[in-house]
Amino acid sequence: MISIEKSYKPLTGDIFVPGDKSISHRSIMFGAISEGTTEITGFLKSGDCLSTIECFKQLGVQIEHTQRPLNGVPTITVHGKGLHGLTAPTSTLYTGNSGTTTRLLSGILAAQPFDSMITGDSSIEKRPMNRIIKPLTQMGADISSVMGNDCAPLMIKGGKRIMGITYHSPVASAQVKSCIVLAGLYSDSDTVVYEPALSRNHTELMLRAFGVDIHNEVDVRGSSATILHPGMPLRGTKINVPGDISSAAYFIVAALLVPGSDIIIHNVGINKTRAGILSILTQMGADITLENVNESIEPRADLHVRYSKLHGNENGRFEVCGKIIPTMIDELPIFAVAAATANCTTIIKDAAELKVKESNRIDAICKNLKAMGADIEPTDDGMIIHGGKRLYGTDIECEADHRIAMSFAIAGLVADGSTRILDEKCVGISYPSFFKDLTKLMK
Repeated sequence: MISIEKSYKPLTGDIFVPGDKSISHRSIMFGAISEGTTEITGFLKSGDCLSTIECFKQLGVQIEHTQRPLNGVPTITVHGKGLHGLTAPTSTLYTGNSGTTTRLLSGILAAQPFDSMITGDSSIEKRPMNRIIKPLTQMGADISSVMGNDCAPLMIKGGKRIMGITYHSPVASAQVKSCIVLAGLYSDSDTVVYEPALSRNHTELMLRAFGVDIHNEVDVRGSSATILHPGMPLRGTKINVPGDISSAAYFIVAALLVPGSDIIIHNVGINKTRAGILSILTQMGADITLENVNESIEPRADLHVRYSKLHGNENGRFEVCGKIIPTMIDELPIFAVAAATANCTTIIKDAAELKVKESNRIDAICKNLKAMGADIEPTDDGMIIHGGKRLYGTDIECEADHRIAMSFAIAGLVADGSTRILDEKCVGISYPSFFKDLTKLMK
């Protein structure tokens, strides 16, 4: 348990947040099935990403944490085994709390010549896997839910011929899309994934850096097609992982809410398929400036954030829905905290995906904000927040969800009294040094 007190001093200074979790996962996976070595700097050494490393070590991949940092920066080196070089694991592959590892790794395992089983912690064993079982089966894979409930553990029989397919995904999900694309690498025909909106495109950007022929097409309605032309081997490369905007979001909101705050967050990924939180907060009056923009494989910038009074439109309302939701789905818990303090009514819709994250985040957000005095009500696919109510410290039930823990730690900075995070250790899933960095800005 950790206690957060209301901050009567502005947050000041500058920080670097840990590397992007999504990109860190993919750097290990793609390096493992490439030819040659892949050098990764900025890798996120959190519970989820370390689960990915352990799974690929079990599949015979040599992965080294460089003892003597390269140019002062710690480096992870992945000795790739090529598309067909993985070896059978001797036990069940355990993915911990990581949905990304579970779903993306399933796509790779579906095309291997050996059998494998994959599972995770109690949270993973409740998350829906039929969304990948269905398309992988259409591609010729033999994958099934061991318990018959469309959840992990998953049994994957090897030796199946994988075929390219055209798949219309009912949800905009980077994990579903990436799972299908990774299986498609082993096919001899094209794979096309249609989505109602373009989800995170880290897989496409990074696969191109590894030499894969893949691209996106987005029509005038915002619908997206991801098109993979297989046949070329992946080539090892160098990857510099930017700071995770999901991790930066907590400090962005903290600076916006605590009067007088003025902070800089360095080297944050600003990929447009991930940066919806920046757009939405700016529309609500947030003072956020992008400095030192670098358009590399993954665009990045320093974020200069100053205290701001958030508000809605001229009608006192603000609606977040539609195609912006996939670009900020992981940031919705901390956005809800910001909305609870804003001078408006905020309506979040089209976010039913929150129900199947590490916790039912709609329930967790509403329960905890209501306990703090906020005027909030859940809906089937989001919530309605009547902002501007005074917040009070209380005990926060995180349900072992790292994003709930960090979001309500920030809420505690503007709540009267003490806010106690009852299961603060779960932040290690994505941001082990979160409380240390928060303390730095509060000095």
